[in-house]
Formats: sequence, C-alpha cells, structure tokens
Amino acid sequence: MTQVRRGDNVKVHYTGKLDDGTIFDTSEGHDPLTFAVGSGQVIEGFDEAVLGMTVGETKVVHIPVEKAYGERKEEMVMEVPVEQVPPDLNPEIGMRLEMGGLNGEVMRVVVKGITDTHIILDANPPLAGEALTFSLELVECSAP
Repeated sequence: MTQVRRGDNVKVHYTGKLDDGTIFDTSEGHDPLTFAVGSGQVIEGFDEAVLGMTVGETKVVHIPVEKAYGERKEEMVMEVPVEQVPPDLNPEIGMRLEMGGLNGEVMRVVVKGITDTHIILDANPPLAGEALTFSLELVECSAP
C-alpha cells in the first residue's frame, strides 16, 4: 500500500476535539477534507499527522499549540473607538467581522467587548492557545 508523501492529494475524514473533550469541528456527515500535503492548506500538525498513513488507516493524534494555531497574542486584541465603527453596524459580543488591515489584507475579528466609547476586537484565530486532538481516517490518496 502506498503511504502518504508530501505533495500527495488526500481526502481525510476527521473529528477535532479540545483537551476538555469538546468537539470543535468534524467532517462526519459531510465530504472528507481534501488538501495537498505540505501545501499549507491545513495546520502544520494536521499535515504532519497524515504523512505515512495508508488508505483506510485511522489514528488519533494530539497536536500541540505551536503546531496548531499558535499561542494567543494580546497584541491582536484591539480597542477601536466607536466613531470608527460603520453607523449601520450594530456590533454584539461574539459577532464575527472582517476589517481591513494596515497592509490592505482582510482581518477576521471577533467582538469581545463593547463600551460607550470603544469596541474590543480580537484578531486571534478562535483556536489560538489550544492543543488539539484529531481522530483521522485516510479515505483517498493520489500523487500530484
């Protein structure tokens, strides 16, 4: 049987859990996740986990914070004056927004707080600071 190598195109069924057992994502009931191994389409630890697997193989892997979404960075939490918020936007805590970054990139943020004068936005990935555990099943593998 062929083992997954860097550059291969794979299809993987997965269930991702936090350390407390909470499921944060799964492909159950959906199509498997499709990606090219080593392309940067998935987090580093997930990419590494499928290397060497064979079609039909299952395994459970624990991915440390540094190979998942990294540590939370307090500098990615910002207070924006309410005057800078578009007037037609009625922000609520937990709301996900997109805003323009300094270099023209699009930043995804979550509203973490609202005061009379500021809105507090967090640009950290939602799973930053979390170690992740994935149950994996390799469904398909093909060379590029």
